[in-house]
Amino acid sequence: MPRKPRKWYRGAKYHITSRGVRKSSLFYDDQDRYKYLELLTEAKERFPFLLYTFCLMTNHIHLQIETIDHSPSDIMKLLHTKYAKYFNKRYDFSGHVFESRFGAELIESLEYEIEVNKYIHLNPLRAKIVDRLSEYPWSSYPFYLKGDDHPLVATSYILSYFSDPPIKSYHEYIQSPNCYLYLLPNGKLVYLPKEKQLIQEFIGTSNLLVRKNVVGNKRDSVFLSRRMNDSC
Repeated sequence: MPRKPRKWYRGAKYHITSRGVRKSSLFYDDQDRYKYLELLTEAKERFPFLLYTFCLMTNHIHLQIETIDHSPSDIMKLLHTKYAKYFNKRYDFSGHVFESRFGAELIESLEYEIEVNKYIHLNPLRAKIVDRLSEYPWSSYPFYLKGDDHPLVATSYILSYFSDPPIKSYHEYIQSPNCYLYLLPNGKLVYLPKEKQLIQEFIGTSNLLVRKNVVGNKRDSVFLSRRMNDSC
């Protein structure tokens, strides 16, 4: 049975995931990780796209991208074909390196886009590989701590939604578990703990309109916006 075509259009954004075959390791050492990032850079040059977030784990990868003129299938086929050839040659393996088809979850809201960025960056912490995210060199999180766009990673887009100083605000958001995002009319995000009492208190003391949505993969979020005659 033929595969169902992925939904794609110019400017589409995705959370891309891929695992090693039978959940085996994709990276045995830092040389493998450097090679993957080198090939990712080459794929970005061949089929231009914006990379907002990445994380290389032992047996899987996460990428958060925005396409330009090429589908994620074009990008990932080039990247993973080259990496599989390198990997099999280096370790004298044969056969598949990646398990089945890569995942490509379409991102269709700003709130979920920010959540995906956080989810990807928290992977090493959740896996208890490090005690602090800044200690993990194989994700884009260190680039966000510097704040400048890198030839590989575009950080300014995500950081632009955080209030001044954006790097500090972003870091605090990443370190804050179980919080809701709120997009204000001034284009900046604020976040609050999910505790119902705190949210009700915030609503009760601010002239706010409330809109409740379900965003991506059955995650609940509440988004608030100030009335237009309020100042931010």
